Formats: sequence, structure tokens, C-alpha cells
Amino acid sequence: MNYIEILPALRMLMSGEKVGTLVLNKEVKDCSSKLTLGKDVTLEELEQRFAAYVNENGGAPELVDIEGEGCFAVGEEVTEGRLAGKVAVVTGGAQGFGGGIVDYLAEEGAHVVIADLNVEKGNEKVEEVTGRIKGANKVFFVEANVGSPESVQNLIEQTVKLFGGLDLFISNAGILRAGGLDEMTPETFELMTKVNYEGYFLCSKYASAVMKVQNKFRSSHFTDIIQINSKSGLKGSNKNFTYAGGKFGGIGLTQSFALELMPFNIKVNSICPGNFFDGPLWADPENGLFVQYLKAGKVPGAKTIEDVKKYYESQVPAGRGCTPLDVMRAIYYVVEQEYETGQAIPVTGGQEMLK
Repeated sequence: MNYIEILPALRMLMSGEKVGTLVLNKEVKDCSSKLTLGKDVTLEELEQRFAAYVNENGGAPELVDIEGEGCFAVGEEVTEGRLAGKVAVVTGGAQGFGGGIVDYLAEEGAHVVIADLNVEKGNEKVEEVTGRIKGANKVFFVEANVGSPESVQNLIEQTVKLFGGLDLFISNAGILRAGGLDEMTPETFELMTKVNYEGYFLCSKYASAVMKVQNKFRSSHFTDIIQINSKSGLKGSNKNFTYAGGKFGGIGLTQSFALELMPFNIKVNSICPGNFFDGPLWADPENGLFVQYLKAGKVPGAKTIEDVKKYYESQVPAGRGCTPLDVMRAIYYVVEQEYETGQAIPVTGGQEMLK
């Protein structure tokens, strides 16, 4: 069975007015309202058989039994919040901005898949969030490398198997290695480009395939792909060209994907945060940006990490770094509106403004 086609289609067809998640129950054997399908069912056959069932029985089946897979039903879980019932994926979701985004998504009722290379921190994040949320929504971890097509495909398939579909994909995973032309090696340039630029392409490619199927069976259903970009995607960054170049390119992808996918009610936007000074990207004592920038001499006269931090804080009119809540408020806007796509939204405390 082609999971990334059949299950999203079933999710849309079997849901009522509010789209739910798809639940697999291998133990259900008997049900008066059941449609049985073969294990090699195609999307076209599913559409025909489902329509015939509704026509003959006056409504959708409560269960769909797929040979060799089990019985599928729409879950009855009740979640509350601004994102109640949405299925979301966050790459790089084990910590940093991604971890903060996961917290807010779960607190607002979304089902969340945390995708990350760090298995230990990913599982720890699942335990932490699951122990805190009060709703019926679920949080899972899937190991994923956004630079690998096979890994991203597996991430999407596992998400669909868990929940039946996908509503919100947040492409957050990224790496940063500072350095000017003299210091930057071709190998590091290639790695950063693969993760920060190609990774966004791969995630959008495979996530949108599921979203298109959902749109085919429920044209009113809106979905979102959101890239967590950077203020470095809005303005060049001295001795940080590899990162800035990838982020500039990411906005180009966002605008192009938005034009291609809006006919399927898939919105694509970038959010461009300022500096998350308290997160591991900046504050890690061994490889954080404060350490990297100090070594690279990006801040003239700086002798300590604290000197570097004070310098960057002084560049922000708001007088502080960005936080996950600042970013999340932009995500709420992007998801909740239905008339905006292809945008790069600054969240920089006034440091970078639209031109």
C-alpha cells in the first residue's frame, strides 16, 4: 500500500466537518459500517469504492479494513487550542528554536512529530512535552537527516502512519559555521548548503506530496509549509556568507514554492528571526556562535564571549534577542490566515525592516 497516498485520502474522506487523525486498530474485526479494501488498493480505486459505499449506505463507513494492514478509523480524541487537531512536523525540533516551537505547538493542541538527528535529545523532548500537555494530542520522535532524500521520505511516511496525514511542516533544522573566504573550506560550504538549502527543498517536496492528496479529497483544507529562515536571509552577513547565502536562497524557494502550491491551498512562507541569544546555536560553550564569532574576529576589539554578546544585543532596537514565543506568534499568523503566501516575515526586534 502506498501510505502517503492512501492514508491522507482516507483521513479526508472519513473525517466529518472537522478533520481528525487516522487511527489504526488491528483488533477490530466486526463492524456494521465497514468498507473492505485489498492490500494493493490504488488511489483511484479507493475513490471509486468509497463513493460507491456512500451512495449505497447514505454515509461514510466508520471503519476501512485494508487487507494485511488492519482497520482504520478517525480518532475521537479531543484537543483544544489555536492549533487543535493539526498534525505538525518540526525538523531540528529537539532543542533551540525548534524545541521552543514544539512546546507551543503541543500546548496549543497540535499533534507533533519531532524530527532531529540527536536521538537522545529528541526522545528527552518527547518525554518532557508529553508529561506537560493536558490534551489528548500526541508527540513522537523520528530520527531524520534533512540532507538525505531517503531520510526525509521516511520522516513523512512515519508521520502519515502515525496520524494519517500532515497539516503543518516547519523546516527549522539548520547548521551554521562562521568564517570568511580565507577560512571557509569547500567541504564546510557544501555541508551547510546541503542542510540549510537543499534540506528545505527536500522537506517541501515530500511534505507537499501528502498535502496535495489531502487537497484532492477536501479542497477546502488549508495546509502550511513554513521555513524558519533568519535575518541573515534579509541582509548579507560579514564572514558568514555561507549561512546568509543559503537563507537568501531559501526565500527564493519560498516564493517559488508558494506560486506552485497555492492552487492546492498549500501556503508557503518564511519566518526570519533575529538572534536567539539564549539558545544552543549562540550560547553553546564549545561551538556556539559567540565562540565562533570571537575566534573569527567578527566583532572588532572583542576579547570575551560577553563582549560579543553585548555587541549583538546593542544592534537590536528592542534591546534583546529573539525568543521562541516571538517566532511562534509569527507562526500563528501564518497558519491562521488564508490569504498570504510567499512571504518572508521579519521577527527581529526592529533590527531588519522590510524594504
